[in-house]
Amino acid sequence: MKNKQIKHIKFENQQNEKSQFDIVKLEELFLKKNLDHSIEKHHKVNFFVILFIKEGTGSHTIDFIDYSCTKGTILTIRKDQIHKFKKSENLKGSLLIFTDDFLVNYLEKLEAHKTLLLFNEFLTEPKIQLNETEYNDINKLIYHIENEYFEEIDEFQMSIIRSALHILITKLFRIKSKKEKIQFDKKHLTEFIKFQSLVETNNNQTSKVKDFAYQLNLSTKTLNTITRSFVNKSAKEFIDEICIKQIKRLLINTTLSVKEIAYQSGFEETTNFYKYFKRQTQSTPEQFRTEK
Repeated sequence: MKNKQIKHIKFENQQNEKSQFDIVKLEELFLKKNLDHSIEKHHKVNFFVILFIKEGTGSHTIDFIDYSCTKGTILTIRKDQIHKFKKSENLKGSLLIFTDDFLVNYLEKLEAHKTLLLFNEFLTEPKIQLNETEYNDINKLIYHIENEYFEEIDEFQMSIIRSALHILITKLFRIKSKKEKIQFDKKHLTEFIKFQSLVETNNNQTSKVKDFAYQLNLSTKTLNTITRSFVNKSAKEFIDEICIKQIKRLLINTTLSVKEIAYQSGFEETTNFYKYFKRQTQSTPEQFRTEK
């Protein structure tokens, strides 16, 4: 079967080439004809997105999961995630787009980690549904950012936007924390982020908990305790979740054969790869690739 590669979208600000921040109106994006990719097909972004729905109903797909959208829906999309739009004539809103450099480099290390937790789909799902009070509060803040971006072009503009964006993300994280009762131990936040990064980078080389624990200078017991406190999963379950997500991306994102993907994912035997994928997803690699 021939499989088309997913388009990789790099950050590009046509209004200000030097800026690492941009705002796009959703309804204007739906009408654009000169894009080099279809927004209704899976594409991968190398930046962060906050999608804020102001009016209408519709849906949006992030990492192969469909999320319904209505007034007050916030969707957070992190760097390197795959997503696609579903066009809707009555859907209106704003996309706040920024690189990791725009925000994170100006924050303390722990504050930067906390900020990026909002976009971490392993900790919490990407959707927030605001109530009327929350909507009015967030809408005012986004309006302030939009007004600053489109109306006040001077040397203070980006500093003000960066500060306002940090406030916005912090408020959204507060809302999400209350609704989903997110709990995390600050003492182990850095270790968890390092563990996640190691798994995302090296899971094709090893999937053993003890190997990652060794790299982090932790016992396997401590690593299991950390992952359970953050995602309510064992370290092995967390590793498997990341492995499967990356395999899915290869199936959709490349023209590689299943055998080649198995090898790239660290499996010497294709039969073991098939068993692993089916055990985790209840479908074969070919079924998943065809359905998506």
